[in-house]
Amino acid sequence: MKMDEVIARINVLAKKAKTEGLTPEELAERDKLRRIYIDSVKANLVGQLENTYIIGPDGKKKKVERKQ
Repeated sequence: MKMDEVIARINVLAKKAKTEGLTPEELAERDKLRRIYIDSVKANLVGQLENTYIIGPDGKKKKVERKQ
């Protein structure tokens, strides 16, 4: 499932939840889709940070390191 489809389905379920409520199956689907979306955002952020460098006052590039 493409991310556009995931977001569209999340939005449909959110609108339905506000108007008429969700069934237990729809609640489970919404939770699953939200987890897919959150994991995707986290993976994109980690990928971006892994390719990020900080340029110091002396002009040297330093790769951003992951905190332990």
